[in-house]
Amino acid sequence: MSAINKVVLAYSGGLDTSIILKWLKDSYGCEVVTFTADIGQGEEVEPARRKAEKMGVKEIYVEDLKEEFARDFVFPMFRANTIYEGEYLLGTAIARPLIAKRLVEIAAETGADAVAHGATGKGNDQVRFELGAYALNPDIRIIAPWREWDLDSREKLLAFADEHGIPIERKKGNESPYSQDANLLHISYEGNELEDPWTEPAEGMWLWTLSPESAPDQPRYLVLDYEKGDIVAVDGKRMKPGEVMTTLNRIGGEHGIGRVDLVENRYVGMKNRGCYETPGGTIMLKAHRAIESITLDREAAHLKDELMPRYASLIYNGYWWSPERRMVQTLIDASQETVNGTVRLKLYKGNVIVVGRKSETDDLFDADVVTFGDDRGAYDQKDATGFIRLNSLRMRIAAKKRKRKKS
Repeated sequence: MSAINKVVLAYSGGLDTSIILKWLKDSYGCEVVTFTADIGQGEEVEPARRKAEKMGVKEIYVEDLKEEFARDFVFPMFRANTIYEGEYLLGTAIARPLIAKRLVEIAAETGADAVAHGATGKGNDQVRFELGAYALNPDIRIIAPWREWDLDSREKLLAFADEHGIPIERKKGNESPYSQDANLLHISYEGNELEDPWTEPAEGMWLWTLSPESAPDQPRYLVLDYEKGDIVAVDGKRMKPGEVMTTLNRIGGEHGIGRVDLVENRYVGMKNRGCYETPGGTIMLKAHRAIESITLDREAAHLKDELMPRYASLIYNGYWWSPERRMVQTLIDASQETVNGTVRLKLYKGNVIVVGRKSETDDLFDADVVTFGDDRGAYDQKDATGFIRLNSLRMRIAAKKRKRKKS
């Protein structure tokens, strides 16, 4: 294989990626470009710039991608009512294609011939990053240090840092003992006692949400306006996608909404226990299904529900940039042309309750047809007789055959 002259590293400034930066220079003798993405993780990203500068990096990218993340990745995903294995709202998975995209773009901008990431060899993220990179640049070289080096424990990483004078902030007593990943959509927790699926998470683990027991005793009513399947206003105030998510996260967290404790099936073959807080996403999913219930044709809605598990798996497994995901997205987006209107919700102690939905332009709900009162001739109940007889024909034929067989 040809030598690598320059590599773009997905860089957080933490223990793993700081060591990877030095390891890349030593192992490949290459120049390293660092890329740090702000996708709403709630922590300052500028310290990563300063750390990279101290380690001699000349080309440093620190980018605010929050709005792009919300607009081009999270919102399109929620148009499909996407949920993986019935519980997971894909907070980590949906962030990876954006990071992969920028890694490849920065490689082209800087003349780099490779990209690198700090995902471990056991998880899904290595697959997501690399499938995305190859889909966008089939000739890109990818370096995954966790699959190459022998630094396979935290102790070895710290020893490497000490040996090479790499500045590392040691964990303080009040820092989380869990492996965490956060962005505008969610925060996840793995490791420590969570590796025992029987153990209940400690209350102090949760950072974004109050417990339902501690949430306010009074419900919070919330009004969301939709245009073509996307939320465009919260309580009458127009907002961009990133603002919508930030606002819903805050409100949902205050009312104990969005906690999930699950064991999921990773693409690489193992089961993994994780805990997630997705307050805004939980509200978005419930509200979107509510507005679709009055604006989307029955068969179109059912087709979307049939496609959703496949769509969710494509995202979870790292195929965001695949032709099949793009094809399904085109269908989903076309279905949203009529998904316009308003949803009213009641948030109460961990629950999201739909209490109203309306559409001035695309409402398919006809009160004259469904009423128990005088329908003014909108529906002839006698029509149901032939409808039922035709739909029962195959079953009546089968029943007669069984009856004859018995006799």
